[in-house]
Amino acid sequence: MLLTVDISNTDITLGAFDPNGNGFHSRPRFTARIVTDRRRTSDQYACELMQLLALHRTAPEQIHHAMLCSVVPELTGVFQSAVKKLTGVTPLVLGPGVKTGLPIVIDNPAQLGADLVAGAVAARQLYPMPCAIFDLGTATTISVLDGQGKFRGGMICAGIAVTLESLASRTSLLPHVNVECPKTVIGTNTIHSMQSGAVNGTAAMIDGMLDRIAEELGEPVNAVATGGLASIVVPACRRPVTVCEHLMLMGLRMIYEKNRL
Repeated sequence: MLLTVDISNTDITLGAFDPNGNGFHSRPRFTARIVTDRRRTSDQYACELMQLLALHRTAPEQIHHAMLCSVVPELTGVFQSAVKKLTGVTPLVLGPGVKTGLPIVIDNPAQLGADLVAGAVAARQLYPMPCAIFDLGTATTISVLDGQGKFRGGMICAGIAVTLESLASRTSLLPHVNVECPKTVIGTNTIHSMQSGAVNGTAAMIDGMLDRIAEELGEPVNAVATGGLASIVVPACRRPVTVCEHLMLMGLRMIYEKNRL
């Protein structure tokens, strides 16, 4: 079994893929999500990982392979050590020297986040090109793959939860609210107005960005959304957007298979 780990600023997402011949199944057997905490030690993460595996009726001995990507450098080695302590397997970390098969044509390819690489690798194999990938997490990131599947660049915006938290913490009369899509675009109370601004505003941004990306590339663009908030935002979009909740984990599986050969 292959364990994939995506360490982001808010959450750590894990997925386990069963073996399938010489590779692994395309969809994870199970996924799990834990809170990113920079203060935790490898022992603490190993204990939490052991509990998650038990929850999904998986023994540590069943994990024979592991792949990890991280945008939190201080936790990369910590979680790598946690996985090794529990399973005896040292995870392959997505970074320089790892084969991805992704042509990157931005100014400095070394600056591209490992999570964006994983998502682009999966999108390149799963969807028609050109493609725009919207990752709706702590930040809202947009990755653009052109008609040849080259990573052309993208955009970085404030995430929905970050925006709502900033509004509540920096204004005296606005409350903390959950990320939900109200029934109407025009909010009739403070909470619904904040929720509509966050969700419908992000959906309108996705629609508008797709128009601008298509104009710049000179051809229609397919769109895929991933991240914890994708299923909330995409229904409010007017442009067709495919939701792939585990795009990064699937990309890590594909990259691991490229490097096993």
